[in-house]
Amino acid sequence: MASPPEMTERYDTALLGILQHVGNIEDFLRVYFGFLYRKTDFYRLLSGPTDRMGFPPGVAERMVLKTFQMFEKVAVQDRERVLSELQRRQESARVPAAVQELEVSSENAEEKKKKKKEEKKEEEKKEEQEVEQQQEESSVTDGAAASAASESTSSSDSAAPPPPQDQPSGNGGQDDFQSDPDSYNGAVRDKYSWSQDFMDVEVRVFVPKTVVKGRQVSVSLQSGSVRVSVRDGAGEKTLMDGDFTHKINTENSLWSLEPGSCVVLSLNKMSEVWWNAVLKGEQEIDINQINRERSMATMDEEEHAVLDRLTFDYQQKLQGKPQSHEMKVHDMLKKGWDAEGSPFRGQQFDPSMFDIPPSAVQF
Repeated sequence: MASPPEMTERYDTALLGILQHVGNIEDFLRVYFGFLYRKTDFYRLLSGPTDRMGFPPGVAERMVLKTFQMFEKVAVQDRERVLSELQRRQESARVPAAVQELEVSSENAEEKKKKKKEEKKEEEKKEEQEVEQQQEESSVTDGAAASAASESTSSSDSAAPPPPQDQPSGNGGQDDFQSDPDSYNGAVRDKYSWSQDFMDVEVRVFVPKTVVKGRQVSVSLQSGSVRVSVRDGAGEKTLMDGDFTHKINTENSLWSLEPGSCVVLSLNKMSEVWWNAVLKGEQEIDINQINRERSMATMDEEEHAVLDRLTFDYQQKLQGKPQSHEMKVHDMLKKGWDAEGSPFRGQQFDPSMFDIPPSAVQF
């Protein structure tokens, strides 16, 4: 599986430079969020239908929390992998001693077999307790919604938590999806929810509560198709299988497991277009009802410069001050104002004498 864009080392030099300069992580985070505040629409709220940039109240905050939790799970998986490798090495180191044990009496051998069986039972019991604990924690986190889901699935321990229907309660429209970061600019379907921005799509495929290990999950990500299966008990169950409505870049796409909750597919779009559905043949959304404006975070430096200039001009106009195109011409006129032979030489420069249209200046 290819490394996700956020796990690349491409930006390490720049980020390490900032971290070394500020000296601690707290100040580093302030620099990062300060950048989002000054140069993007991350903190801008959509307060009405005429707003074209920003996020609904609470969505940006949940995006930060979701990203933190994603890497927190990666860290937990790393620790589990290290412990597993350490245990394997310790077991390998004990192999010579096992050869010597061939000389012990059959009675001791039987006792050791019995002890191993008991240890295995203890491990299985411990794993069951861990699963139950994770289910309880998930129930506390999800609140009343998780309690309702638990009651509806009490007849089958291995059944997947009931996902929201295609048409949720309430208004039953795109407004309901827009208020949740898991379905922002997307939707909630029977087996998954999905969201998107101009460059990426995130799909959250619901899994049974008992799916808590990565080895229980099988994901096939192709440029034009996807298949997600889980092993729950003795059998394998396919949760998602079909062709994408648009191609994805597999090198920058990845998947991860949120134990007992969902498989998260982070898909990088091959072309920067708005998707009306994840899979062909499934219910489509009306892309005219989503926020189709590009986030400032996806714009290049030239686009940022244009937007910054327009914002500056707007503020200057509100205050009755010269706009950027006027200031540029004023700078050129000042050079000739006091030049030799100028009729204005020795007088204070008066910008009100000039009417400068924006088309007079090339940026």
